Amino acid sequence: MVEILGESLPLVLLVVGVILTIAEAIAPGAHLIVLGVALVVAGLVGLALGPFIGGGALAVALAATVLLVGGVALFAYRELDIYGGKGAGRTSDSDSLRGRTGRVTERVTPSGGQVKLTGGFNPYYTARSIDGTIEEGEEVFVIDPGGGNVLTVESLGVVEDEIDRELDLGRVTDDEDAEREPEYDLEK
Repeated sequence: MVEILGESLPLVLLVVGVILTIAEAIAPGAHLIVLGVALVVAGLVGLALGPFIGGGALAVALAATVLLVGGVALFAYRELDIYGGKGAGRTSDSDSLRGRTGRVTERVTPSGGQVKLTGGFNPYYTARSIDGTIEEGEEVFVIDPGGGNVLTVESLGVVEDEIDRELDLGRVTDDEDAEREPEYDLEK
């Protein structure tokens, strides 16, 4: 039987596979589970077939098992999407924070504060305002992600774009129309 460090190859594969599987549990998202599962299965197959197959043939069978089970495990891992949502487990850059909304958890001033954005692994960010103070509990909008270290935010009450101005203009004209008395044609 093939030996590594004084132990049989199937036993070494089994132990390494278990260690990698445990490492994935400790540090999720590292994709160690794929190789860990492949090595565990290869180790179990090797322990089962070891007495019947000798030396080099066992090593080839174990290598084929690792490749086959690794491919199946990778496919299953991607299809099951264990970490939620297609691509949700991926790291994103600071530009993805632009336009996100959140709530002030510590008063935000031009020199500092803290906000909690919606979603994310750790949604708490250090923030600063462009000018003025944004009080705790107010909803905010990320203007500039600033590399992800310190976000520049503005209160949602202050942020107004072209569409908001058009909607406000539409509300004013609707209110004026509602205030006018209806004209009736009495001659009919």
